[in-house]
Amino acid sequence: IERLAFFQKWIDEGIPVTFWISGIYFTQAFTTGALQNFARKYKIPIDTITFDFDTPKQFHNRPPTERPEDGVYCYGLFIEGCKWNEELWLLDESDPKVLTVDAPMLHFQPQLKTKLRKFNHYNCPTYKISTRKGTLSTTGHSTNFIMWIRVNSETPQSHWVKRGVAFLSQLDV
Repeated sequence: IERLAFFQKWIDEGIPVTFWISGIYFTQAFTTGALQNFARKYKIPIDTITFDFDTPKQFHNRPPTERPEDGVYCYGLFIEGCKWNEELWLLDESDPKVLTVDAPMLHFQPQLKTKLRKFNHYNCPTYKISTRKGTLSTTGHSTNFIMWIRVNSETPQSHWVKRGVAFLSQLDV
């Protein structure tokens, strides 16, 4: 019902300021559309761009009121295997007995592949569900893996890989 309400609001009120990424069934089509909009706007080949990611701290307690100039603001992901430290604004060790937490809002920023920001990050895999497997669909996309998201971290990549840290778009029921 929430998914239908999200899309109905989009139809009735126009393009949203923020997108509930977990409510979008074919996430790869949505993200490709965001890249296509950027490529058309700046008249550059789509195969020369990718997403850079930001976790805009200014929207921590209040959502944005305007769409970003480029890209999309997305919410609704969960982090499995660690937590988001709201003071340091980066990945941190999980609290005891807590398996998943809400991820911060993300800004999916299209950017030339040659101009990606350099920052300390974890290249976090993003899945639809917690099982780390899927099959290739007829579109050539995995039925489970969505994308890699670079997220703020001062801890080495191998640390989070060993803990199985991932973004999930839905939790197990």
